[in-house]
Amino acid sequence: MYSEDDLLPLSALQHLSFCPRQWGLIHLEGIWTESVSTLEGRFLHDKSDDYGAETRTDIRTVTGLLIRSLRLGLSGKADVVEFHRKRESGAVTDGTVRIPGARGFWIPYPVEYKRGSPKKGQWDEVQLCAEALCLEEMLQAVIPEGALFYGKTRRRHAVSFDAELRGETERLARRMHEMTLAGITPRAEYAARCNRCSLHTECLPKVTGVSRSASEYIARSLVSTKEGR
Repeated sequence: MYSEDDLLPLSALQHLSFCPRQWGLIHLEGIWTESVSTLEGRFLHDKSDDYGAETRTDIRTVTGLLIRSLRLGLSGKADVVEFHRKRESGAVTDGTVRIPGARGFWIPYPVEYKRGSPKKGQWDEVQLCAEALCLEEMLQAVIPEGALFYGKTRRRHAVSFDAELRGETERLARRMHEMTLAGITPRAEYAARCNRCSLHTECLPKVTGVSRSASEYIARSLVSTKEGR
């Protein structure tokens, strides 16, 4: 169990899952560059950032909910958490929650807003799963599923919190704490996605990559210059 002082930002898991070096540049070195993509993403999040709640029939929606997990050492703010009323009719209600002033049993359903469209990687799913794990710990609930809402498609993408995704999320949370204590920004591992990263200029993945060194880069550049004369 972690203490309150040890909690790390839950949203950083998305950066670590996407690229360990990007995580290091942002969260260890404090480097951040706005781009059209990051501005669009921030605008989408701002729309659900303030705390609020409303109930419509069998769904109660809460926005800007502060969440945490002392077990994982994470804290953050959930964009949207829906509470779906569970049909009782003799069904087992274990893992559900009660809402003050509302009848029945409810199942938490986190929804995270993202720009663009569904990704090939699972970094968005990891962040959403971390939110679910926080809610489970706080509410003593069982949350089987949540959703990612993408701004480009304007559609929800359902995410099942299966054992594999939960395991990967917990592994990344442990790794993030270890890397924070070490305080060392990982070297780059160049990939096609690097060209779309807002920190491409600060990272210089082709220069600082694992398989390359600055001295090798300079040496090759000097050779190319001589040959071009």
